[in-house]
Amino acid sequence: MKNALDRNWSAASLLRFALPTMLMMLFMGLYTMVDTIFAARLVNTDALSAINIVCPVINLTVGLGTMLAAGGNAIISRKLGEGACGEAREDFTLLVAAGLAVGFLLLAMGILWMNPILLLLGASPRLFPYCREYLTTLLLFLPASILQTLFSNLFATAGKPGLGLLLSLLAGFSNIALDYIFMALCPLGIRGAALGTGFGYLIPGLFGLWYFAKDRGALFFTGLRWNWEVVRESCLNGSSEMVSQLAAAVTTFLFNRAMLRLAGEDGVAAITIVIYAQFLLNTLFIGFSIGIAPVVGFLYGNRNGEMQKQVFKISVRLLGAASLVIFLAARLGGAWLVGLFADASSAVYELGASGFALFSYSFLFCGFNSYTSALFTALSNGRLSAFLSFFRTFGLLAGGILILPRFLGITGVWLSVPLAELVMLLVSVGCIRREGNRYKKSGFPKE
Repeated sequence: MKNALDRNWSAASLLRFALPTMLMMLFMGLYTMVDTIFAARLVNTDALSAINIVCPVINLTVGLGTMLAAGGNAIISRKLGEGACGEAREDFTLLVAAGLAVGFLLLAMGILWMNPILLLLGASPRLFPYCREYLTTLLLFLPASILQTLFSNLFATAGKPGLGLLLSLLAGFSNIALDYIFMALCPLGIRGAALGTGFGYLIPGLFGLWYFAKDRGALFFTGLRWNWEVVRESCLNGSSEMVSQLAAAVTTFLFNRAMLRLAGEDGVAAITIVIYAQFLLNTLFIGFSIGIAPVVGFLYGNRNGEMQKQVFKISVRLLGAASLVIFLAARLGGAWLVGLFADASSAVYELGASGFALFSYSFLFCGFNSYTSALFTALSNGRLSAFLSFFRTFGLLAGGILILPRFLGITGVWLSVPLAELVMLLVSVGCIRREGNRYKKSGFPKE
């Protein structure tokens, strides 16, 4: 059977291959946003703020799962390209087992140190009860969250990106329906939001375990063979994705602290709205980068230089067009997005709408930055990918949040993201040009 990654890629075929992952990420963004809209509208904006206070725990969970998935994908797709299918399946089985172990470890740690974690994250006395109620429930589903992250990435590597999209749609619709049941009909308040999210994690997680238990294609579970080198290489290759999620946790904490100081709990609610709206609009960039990573890894493994160059050039053109479209959508529809969460007469709406107008300029630059980091991960250059993610977030973004508000107040909070992305765009272009010679044989273009 010919591998689905072994073909002559054009703009249309590459977009078709990445489209299921892009739609999956877009829908994940949509149902995550609906989740928070329900919290804001059916409970209150303090519940919305509490979800954002707890968000770093979710970032850590997703980061660990994505690190294993993205880093493992580079190894698995490379071995499939080399024809070492048996080794690829053994590595796949090992990474899923490692992900489950990590999920249960996080669950135990969260239960043991719940109150110190919430205090460390900056929960104010007014928000603390909401934070504790939400996190206590969500912790029970962290192993399923790890599995969802793994399978959403690795279905594409198995040549089944459409199946990953289908599962994401099913999980998302279930989450939305359960949110309504648990918050509007029962009602369970913010605990209902956590239950809806958790059951949404379970659907793709359990289905993935069932699907890969039998030989249905390129990847399936084999006997577990522990190999520390595979785990180490996966973590190294995927370290940029872990850095990105850790940085998201840190920057969310810094955003919350800055807005709590400048505008109180209403400020935290406003930055929460903008962060979730940003995630929704960024999902197409993230989905494209994840979606084509197996293609890049496969071409790198079988040394198809000319096709690698073609894939790179097509990707840059698609990202350029998408960046302009998403920026215009954010400028024209930003106030409407904010209005989904808060009444137009509220202080939260005024803060969020004015901030999003400045925040939207980041969409001109962030797509290429996300793609560059994912590109080097797929090329098994985890160190450079991790450096780019670290510098983009811990260096530029965190630095901007700490410095700019001292001089510009709340305006400095909103400008920190677009300025960080603009500087990072220049760094990304420089790294691609510098690394071109290293990947010349595998088709990574010098210019």
